[in-house]
Amino acid sequence: MSVQIDEKDLKKFIVIGDRVLIRPKSLQDRTKSGLFLPPGVQEKEKIHSGYVLKVGPGYPIPAINEADEPWKDRHDEVKYVPLQTKEGDLAVYLQNSSYEIEFNREKLIIVPHSAILLLIRDEDLFK
Repeated sequence: MSVQIDEKDLKKFIVIGDRVLIRPKSLQDRTKSGLFLPPGVQEKEKIHSGYVLKVGPGYPIPAINEADEPWKDRHDEVKYVPLQTKEGDLAVYLQNSSYEIEFNREKLIIVPHSAILLLIRDEDLFK
């Protein structure tokens, strides 16, 4: 199932919780020996890869209520355990756990952090 989004600016997207927004790598249309693959063959594979566009804040931690210290200000703001994923990483993820959306005629994938199997980070890529 695919969802179409009419928004024009990717910067307005806010990824929630432990989810990651990924732009999938273009699929190969040939095998290593040069044979052409029919459409849909690689989409059925269990493992895909793509580049991370946006990352959610992480896993929420419940607020700690300090009842024995009433003089302290109470802050009910939620804290998060950050994710390992960063924007620009190449992520290898499980296709079965992902959700597909369409943005500006481009296919994007929303994946929970637990479905990411491997990250490849090239620090020199953005220098």
